[in-house]
Amino acid sequence: MAENQQKRQVVLDTETTGLSTAEDHRIIEIGCVELINRRQTGETFHQYINPNREIDAGAMEVHGITNEFLADKPQFVDVVEDFMRFIDGAELIIHNAAFDVGFLNHELSKVASETRTIDSICTILDTLKLARDKHPGQKNNLDALCRRYDVDNTNRTLHGALLDSEILADVYLAMTGGQVSLSLMAEPVEKEQDVDTSLSQKRSQKRKRLKVIKASKVELAAHQRRLEQLEEASGGQCVWLKSD
Repeated sequence: MAENQQKRQVVLDTETTGLSTAEDHRIIEIGCVELINRRQTGETFHQYINPNREIDAGAMEVHGITNEFLADKPQFVDVVEDFMRFIDGAELIIHNAAFDVGFLNHELSKVASETRTIDSICTILDTLKLARDKHPGQKNNLDALCRRYDVDNTNRTLHGALLDSEILADVYLAMTGGQVSLSLMAEPVEKEQDVDTSLSQKRSQKRKRLKVIKASKVELAAHQRRLEQLEEASGGQCVWLKSD
C-alpha cells in the first residue's frame, strides 16, 4: 500500500423488523458513518426503508420505528445502488457483524439485478469480536463499551442505525487507541435532499462529541528533550525529529 493512500472505513448499523432472516424479517433502517485514516469525515449514509411487512412488537420496543412511519419510505430496491456505492471498497466496522451482514445479504438476494454480496465488495471488522478479545468475560454490548471508554450515549434511549453508527465509531477509535473526534477533513456539505430529522437523526444531532485532549506546554517540552536525547544517543538518527 502506498504511504499516501487513504484508508477508508465505514461504520455501519441496521435496524430490522425482527431477529431472523429465516422468517423473512427485513431491514428498516441503515446508518453509515465514514472514516478516512481514522478520522470522521462528516459523510454519512442514512435511510429508512419500507419492509413490506409488519414489524415485530419486540423489535419495535427496541428501536421505536413503527409500521405507519415506514409506510411512505422507499423499498430496499430503490436505495440499493446508492447504498452499495457508499460502502464499495471500504472496510466495514460493525458490532455483531454476522447479524447485519446476514440481513444485508438477505436484502440483496431479493434484488433481481444484484449479484453481489456485502463481503464481496468490502472487508469486515466485527467490533464485538474485537471487544471480546480485549475484554474476555465482560459485557461487550455497545452500552457497556460506552461506559468502559467514556463515550457519550446519553441520547440512546432507543436504538437507531445512524446514532448507533456514530457511537460505534467513537467506541472503535477509543478501543483501538486512536483520535476520536478531531476531523482534519473539509466540513461536510449539506446534501440536496429532504432531511428527515425524526427518530435516530434527532438523537444523533444532540449527542456530545468526545473531547480532544492536547498535550500541555510542559509535556511538549519534556517530549522535545526526550527526542533530543534520542538524537544524541543514535548519532543523529532520530526519525521523529526528522519527520518534523
